[in-house]
Amino acid sequence: MTINNSSRVEILRAALARDTCHAMPCCWDGLSAKMIGDAGFPFTFMSGFAVSASRIGAPDTGLISFGEMLDQGRNICAATNVPVLGDGDTGYGNAMNVRRTVQSYAQAGFAAIMIEDQVAPKRCGHTKGKRVVSRDEAVNRIKAGVDARNEGADILILARTDARYEHGLEEAIWRAKAFRDAGADILFVEAPQSTSEMAQITSQTGGIHMANLIENSVTPLLSTQDLHTLGYKIAAYPLTMLSAAMKAMQHNLEALKTGVYPQNSGMSFDDLKRHVGFDDYYALESRYSDRRED
Repeated sequence: MTINNSSRVEILRAALARDTCHAMPCCWDGLSAKMIGDAGFPFTFMSGFAVSASRIGAPDTGLISFGEMLDQGRNICAATNVPVLGDGDTGYGNAMNVRRTVQSYAQAGFAAIMIEDQVAPKRCGHTKGKRVVSRDEAVNRIKAGVDARNEGADILILARTDARYEHGLEEAIWRAKAFRDAGADILFVEAPQSTSEMAQITSQTGGIHMANLIENSVTPLLSTQDLHTLGYKIAAYPLTMLSAAMKAMQHNLEALKTGVYPQNSGMSFDDLKRHVGFDDYYALESRYSDRRED
C-alpha cells in the first residue's frame, strides 16, 4: 500500500513528538531505502554524500546537481512508505532557488528537506575546507524554505549550520536559534566535537535536534539513549550502510581477483530476491494470470 505525502509528513511529525531519539540509517537509492523501511526504522534520510558517491562516483563537494538529486529522490520516495528526509544542500542558489528546491522536494515525496548555510559549492560536513555564508543569507535561505512550506509545500524544514568549523560553537548556536525563530521544524548543528558541545547546542536553542554520526570523525558516536539524554530526537547515520556495502564489495572483488569464489559472503539468492521485492511482485502478478487451476 502506498501513502500520500501528507501522511508521510504527519507520520514524521508524530514520530518526532515522541519522547525518544530515533536511529535513522541513511539511504542512497531505492533498494537501500526499501531495506531500511522493511527493517522497521520509522524514517530515513537521503544522504548527499552517499548519493554523490553511488550515482556519479564522485565526492560530496557540490559536483552533483539539483536535477540529479531530485531524480534520485523520486525513486527513493517511491520505493518505501516510510518518511524520507532529503538533502537539499544549499538550496542550489539564492532564496528563490531555495523556494523552488523545497517545492520540488515536496512534490517528489520527501517528508522533510535539509537546507544548509555553506558557501556553494558545499562540502561534506565532516571534511576540511568548509565555509559558510553570512548570517543574513543563511537565515534568508531558511525563511524562503519556511515560506514555501507555509504557502503549500507539504514538507518539514530541517535547518543545518556548518558554522562550528569556521567560526566556533557560539556562532553555530546563534544560527540555530535564528533558524528556529525563522520557523524551521528541525535543527542540525553539524560536527560538534564533544558531548559538552552537544549538550550546549540543545539546551541553548530548544526545538527538535538531529545529531550526525560518522564513524571515526569529530562528533562522539553515542547511543540513542545517550543522545536522548542530551536532547536529541534524531540520530542520523549517513555512511554506516554505504561503508558496510562498500567493504563487502571490496572483500568480494579481492577474492574474485584471485580466482576464488567468496563463499558465505553475501545473502542467499532467496533472501536477495525477497529484499528486492520478487515475492510481492509474484503475489500481485497472480491476480492477472491467465492460468487456471484444474
